[in-house]
Amino acid sequence: MTPQDRAKRAAQAMWDGDAASKWFGFEIAEVTEGRAVLTLTVQSHHCNGHGMCHGGVTFALADSAFAFACNSRNQRTVAQANTIHYLSPAHTGDTLTATAREVRLTGRTGLYDVTVTRGDGTVIAEFRGQSRAISGHLFEEDAP
Repeated sequence: MTPQDRAKRAAQAMWDGDAASKWFGFEIAEVTEGRAVLTLTVQSHHCNGHGMCHGGVTFALADSAFAFACNSRNQRTVAQANTIHYLSPAHTGDTLTATAREVRLTGRTGLYDVTVTRGDGTVIAEFRGQSRAISGHLFEEDAP
């Protein structure tokens, strides 16, 4: 199985059980080994009392992109720590794109950066996540 095939199958296995990402309205745009891109079109129910996309929604989008990127090798992986910096607001009708990329993977620990942008290219937030591989796989795979 190629790394790309593995990443796609892992993403599908995760997506099938990911009620939260579906509930938020996220969509998977791309998944490759160590990388994932998710999108969200901001709706009124995503906005806070200031009329801006709620920070928790932006965080969830970045966190989901991080999750798809760090699980792309079919090794069950969870977040160990993460941080986010909010840089610009988003509003109803904006399409947000969260692009997660692997910075480093050493043993069971990975480091990932996620940039969330608005449709016009403005950076909305920068997220950094640390992952930890746990036991198990997302789908059964024949040994090479």
